[in-house]
Amino acid sequence: MSDTTADTTAGRPATALPDGFDPVGDGDGAAFAGIVAGRRDRVGLIILDRPEALNALNRQAMDAVVAAATHFDLDDSIGAIVITGAGRAFAAGADIKEMAEFSYAEATARDLFAGWDALTRIRTPLIAAVNGFALGGGCELAMMCDVIIAADTAKFGQPEINLGVVPGMGGTQRLTRAVGKAKAMELILTGRMMDAREAESAGLVARVVAADELLDDVLAMADGIAVKSLPALYAATELVDAAFESTLTEGVARERRVFHAGFALDDQKEGMRAFIDKREPRFTHR
Repeated sequence: MSDTTADTTAGRPATALPDGFDPVGDGDGAAFAGIVAGRRDRVGLIILDRPEALNALNRQAMDAVVAAATHFDLDDSIGAIVITGAGRAFAAGADIKEMAEFSYAEATARDLFAGWDALTRIRTPLIAAVNGFALGGGCELAMMCDVIIAADTAKFGQPEINLGVVPGMGGTQRLTRAVGKAKAMELILTGRMMDAREAESAGLVARVVAADELLDDVLAMADGIAVKSLPALYAATELVDAAFESTLTEGVARERRVFHAGFALDDQKEGMRAFIDKREPRFTHR
């Protein structure tokens, strides 16, 4: 692990970035609040860094995740972004203490969680490396990512029903799309957790790996994705997401248009020539 950077929690040094990662700060060069961010080659990394609170997502941390992801997304030298958590949780939900006494008028005026919508507009592939509890807002954050890879110790759930409310960051919608109505309804109505293997079987998780191998595995995956043509990556994530919001006929027509448009790219010429020449492509992301 590299040296620690700035403090993110009073009295505790920030979680160290993995070897080879350089720290990334906000627009003023200061460390983000509640997270640690860094980059290595073409991969950006965001670590939720409130382990003493199981990485509960308070407003500061939520804003920082969006800011860091947006920073990476605007940098065309970044081709993949990984989000994970420090300690034994990915994120155990929103910070309940922060909102417990809000009135209906206050919750509405603040438009709670609306800031998260910006994550759904990130074009660069987002990969969630879920290392432990991903509950409530933590589960919803993972589902905003393009791919979820889980440690064998991971736990997923939407326990908001136990607090007298419903999910508020897209849980009722994204969980249903991922696992189907029957499973989503059971999980949301009971508030129970499901383990990594059940989540994989249900279609929420792409793969399950040993906890001590999770970050290395996901970073290797991100390295492999990040060297591919960036315009093609943007198009692929857009098209797969659109499959949930269009008919098959509309989706195939859209895919065909985007496929044809790809022939205007230098990367299409390079990729196909490299295939014919039996060599690795050297994409310029144009």
